[in-house]
Amino acid sequence: MRKILATLLLAALTSVMASSASLPVPRKAGEFVIQTPEGKQVLLSSYRGKTVVLALMFTTCPHCQKTAGLLSTIQKEYEGKGVQVLGATFDSGAAFRVAQFNKMFGVTFPCGFSNDEAVKTFLGLGKDEPYFVPILVFVDKTGMLRSQYIGDEKFLGNQEVNIRAELDKLIKGSFPKS
Repeated sequence: MRKILATLLLAALTSVMASSASLPVPRKAGEFVIQTPEGKQVLLSSYRGKTVVLALMFTTCPHCQKTAGLLSTIQKEYEGKGVQVLGATFDSGAAFRVAQFNKMFGVTFPCGFSNDEAVKTFLGLGKDEPYFVPILVFVDKTGMLRSQYIGDEKFLGNQEVNIRAELDKLIKGSFPKS
């Protein structure tokens, strides 16, 4: 009986969590600030003219750690095509752990830290709205946020294929005009 109740509870929570993924896109990407471990700020707006993948992650999340490694590979492959990967960790204590996170998972792109409030504001999530990580945000070279995928979405189930397909689409400019 406990297993059935646990399964039903998990299904209900997943349904609630998945609803946070239905945010309006495309939309103009607001400013997002990433603090580096060295004390500098990286601004999303400073990458206008490039296609950007913004990965919002927890340093302690195994899925986020895997995503960081994959995005490092993708950054190397796509940098000649005008793509820039950025990362921001935002779990409690991320400011103290991000340098080790970057080292352990071979991060080859700018990756620092932010906070829950800044991430939710950027994504358009309510203060108490739940979400899963990692979160991937795709911004085109004109500064339009074209898509965002929150951790429990099917897109993230096959990240390697889906991220490349999304980037290829953005590089070619094959998206509906906003």
